[in-house]
Formats: sequence, C-alpha cells, structure tokens
Amino acid sequence: MAQGLVILGTYLLAEEIFDLVGDIPGCEVAAFIENFDRARCGTQLEGRPIVWIDDAGAYAKNHLALCALSTTRRRAYCQQAAAAGFRFATLVHPTARVSPRARLGEGTFISALAAVATRTTLGRCVFVNRGALIGHHTAIGDYCTIQPGANVAGAITMGEQTYVGMGAVVLERRKIGAGCVIAAGALVVDDMPDHVQVMGVPARVTKTAIEVK
Repeated sequence: MAQGLVILGTYLLAEEIFDLVGDIPGCEVAAFIENFDRARCGTQLEGRPIVWIDDAGAYAKNHLALCALSTTRRRAYCQQAAAAGFRFATLVHPTARVSPRARLGEGTFISALAAVATRTTLGRCVFVNRGALIGHHTAIGDYCTIQPGANVAGAITMGEQTYVGMGAVVLERRKIGAGCVIAAGALVVDDMPDHVQVMGVPARVTKTAIEVK
C-alpha cells in the first residue's frame, strides 16, 4: 500500500511539492494542512481537501507530513504539526542524486535534479530545492532551505533555519550561522555569524538581528 502523506501548506510551493511527490513510487498525498488562513479550509487543492491544523489529528494516525514552506518559518510549522501528532516523511526525488554515505534527517525533502555529496549530513525538515548542490563533508542544520541552483560547497557548517537563496554560492570550508538569509546570487567568501542577511558578490552583511520563528 502507498504511504499516505499530508502537505503542510496550501500555497504555490504546496502545489509544486504535490507534483514532485507524484514522481515518487509508493507515496500518495491525502490532504493539505493549513495553519494561517482558516477561510481556505473546506475547499480543495489538487483534488485533495484543505484541513485546518487543529482538525488534522485523524490524519496523524497513519499519514506522514511534509512541509511546503521555503521560508525561515519552517520550524514553527513543523513543530506545530509534531505537537498535533505528526511524524515526517523523508523523501528524495528520483532524479536527485544523494550519496549513500550522506545522512538525511526526518522530514527532509530533496527535490528534482539536486545533489548531496558524500559524508554530508542534513538535519531535520531541510528543504533542498530543484537543482541545488550540496558538497561533501558538509553539515546543514535543522529547518534550512536551499533554493534552486544554489551551490553549497564542501566542508561547510550551516546553522539551523538558514535560508540560501536561488543561485547563491557558498565557498568551501565556511561556517554559516543559524537563522541567516543568503540572498539570491550572493557569493559567500567569509564566515557568517548568526542572524544576518548578506547580499552581493562578494557577499556583505546588509542586515543584522534577523528574526526567525
């Protein structure tokens, strides 16, 4: 029997995740879970019901959750779902390449054409979007988002809840703090402290005290 899934989120990325899950044998999406706009509940998305998070307990008994937020708010939503009794699916799209020597945390999703190299560890509920590259011997913290075409090189340490924008590049052997935002197209050549936003080539700090939830 197929593994039943629910998708956390009901906006555009949720539709993308639904489409990608359709390529993974043995998985079937049963519902979308909403926690922001209750007016969306009682309708359907992709032919599946949209259910309010507080009413989703029945799904938690035999469905795994997959988060469809690509923002620094991934942790809050995942923790809310966990409190409702959900466990999380760990999925890899068939066109991605993940080393058998890499380790993926619960709830991590590797999208189409992405690559994760050897001896690399991804934490809980990490989202690696399409075509992103993660090098060898790298450690990515919980709830991070690596957006399309980003290239995180080898021997990187990245703290939890950091967001790496589309096409950004992080050079090897750098230490990236928790709760950071790396803008699209940025080239990170230096270590980064916690909770900063960086932009540009080379990347420079443009904002501090970034708040993540």
